[in-house]
Amino acid sequence: MAITKSAKKAIRQSAKRKVQNTAYKNKIKTLVKEAKSLVLQKKNPEALKLLPDIYAAFDKAAKIGVIKKNKASRSKSRLTKLIEKK
Repeated sequence: MAITKSAKKAIRQSAKRKVQNTAYKNKIKTLVKEAKSLVLQKKNPEALKLLPDIYAAFDKAAKIGVIKKNKASRSKSRLTKLIEKK
């Protein structure tokens, strides 16, 4: 267990950050799953309406540092290509 004050604070900070990071990742995952399921159901107009929300979630996560900028860009690109393809 942590002994110094700074180590205890670091533990508190990392626990708080972990909760926030998982919230961002879960938001992204649920939005992407929803969009992919709409594409499988051939409901592309509905999936296109989800794109702004997905873009916002990826950009926010990349800005904060939950995911890297290039991963966000790559994921957005692939998802958009998938939706517009069918």
